[in-house]
Amino acid sequence: MMKNVYILVFNGMADWEPAIALCEIRRRGKLPVVSVGFSKEPITTMGGLKVTPDITLSKMNFEQALLVILPGGEMWQKKNPDFSEYFNKIESLERLLINFHKKGVPIAAICGATITMARAGLLKGIKHTSNAPDFLDKFVPDYGNKSDYVADFAVRDGNIITASGGGSVEFARRIIELLGIYPDNQIEEWYQMFKFGIGSFRKLPLLPNGNDASSVLGDKKDVDNS
Repeated sequence: MMKNVYILVFNGMADWEPAIALCEIRRRGKLPVVSVGFSKEPITTMGGLKVTPDITLSKMNFEQALLVILPGGEMWQKKNPDFSEYFNKIESLERLLINFHKKGVPIAAICGATITMARAGLLKGIKHTSNAPDFLDKFVPDYGNKSDYVADFAVRDGNIITASGGGSVEFARRIIELLGIYPDNQIEEWYQMFKFGIGSFRKLPLLPNGNDASSVLGDKKDVDNS
């Protein structure tokens, strides 16, 4: 059974942050992407795109989850009244994330979404990044985890990926590595092209398993923030 990549969608989500990763997941990885909303009501992204969620949080199934992606946005800060409809619902999401993490489901959070990872306690003892350690301190009073903070665009520690708002390419790279979308010896080539425009990324052969990257995902516990 091919598993799903779940992406949370909500009003004001920073649509560009997960965009590169999603394109590689679908184009190269041939993996199904399922949008998840707090309700089935259509949302409007920060860039003005209208998106109707495929499912709601209650329909997410850890047995069918390959990865959960959390985009950034002002919602996570619980400060802007324009997004007050979500404030209480975020707590339900955090409980779900804790459960999914216990079941071994990878979670990738970028920019403001790292706030909810900290609130849920999912960054304790985990190498991670965000927009700044003070950013997490500001919105998560009991964060207290600066010793594990890494000043980099994106960091992967086991099944947790975090990234700053300026690290969309690095965020995609960590997800590509996690899901085995490209062979290891081609990932740096991919990165150099998408980040710096260096070289021309050549067409790669199919994955040995016939484009189903889900079977490549292993229980990797490495920390990689290079």
